[in-house]
Amino acid sequence: MSTVPGTWKLHRTRGSQAARPLPLRDRLALTAGLAAPFLVALALVPLRTSLTHTNAALVLVVVVVAVAALGSRTAGVVAALSAAAWFDFFLTRPYETFDITASADIETAVLLLVVGVIVAQLAARARRLEVMTVTDADHLARIHRTADLVQCANSADIVVDHVRGELTGLLGLGACRFEYGTLLGRPPRMEKDGSVTVGRRTWNPDTDGWPEGEIELRTYGNGHYQGRFMLTPGPGPVPPLQARLVAVTLADQTGAALDTAGPVRRA
Repeated sequence: MSTVPGTWKLHRTRGSQAARPLPLRDRLALTAGLAAPFLVALALVPLRTSLTHTNAALVLVVVVVAVAALGSRTAGVVAALSAAAWFDFFLTRPYETFDITASADIETAVLLLVVGVIVAQLAARARRLEVMTVTDADHLARIHRTADLVQCANSADIVVDHVRGELTGLLGLGACRFEYGTLLGRPPRMEKDGSVTVGRRTWNPDTDGWPEGEIELRTYGNGHYQGRFMLTPGPGPVPPLQARLVAVTLADQTGAALDTAGPVRRA
């Protein structure tokens, strides 16, 4: 009965920690979302009497697209809001105020904001899909490499060492080791569905981060327990569910190799 309260205390401690800082790229994108529209609008000030408001708005939309494509959806939305604000301030009468007197200018500013937000969403989505495609190809390559090694390796230990390296890169681990056959202790465990359990409780790594200490990833071959990878999380963000499911697949391939090798696997 003492395990559950202890686990609950651990869960509450992790859950109450401050949110992880944004990656450097996202911080730079947010900064660009605030600053880039201001700088571009300021650069257009000498041309504001000769440049139509529509063309000025289109220039600012290009800035929003660039920020959204290089950064996140949030950065794109921030850029759209910033663009609309500085368009109003620098490029519409009365200048250098946030008042707009002409109805046409109001329409242009509103359209700039709406179009900027929509384009930011589309650009961020396109970037995310591109990353997912590249990531999927990388995951598939890892599985294929391991499958080929399982078929041709002279020793199951070669497969174990190979998968340790794959897991380290895939999950961004600080360290990874393999324990043959043992089930000592009750460390947090990565399940077949990519979730994590701590004691009897389900842990959500996507919102709470990794639990403290090593995490076990068990390997089975033909239904028989073969051993476990002990994963030490690295300092980076928790890998997505897709990557964790690939890790489970790699562990299953290791278990199959160990089961095939049998008692002589260490030879």
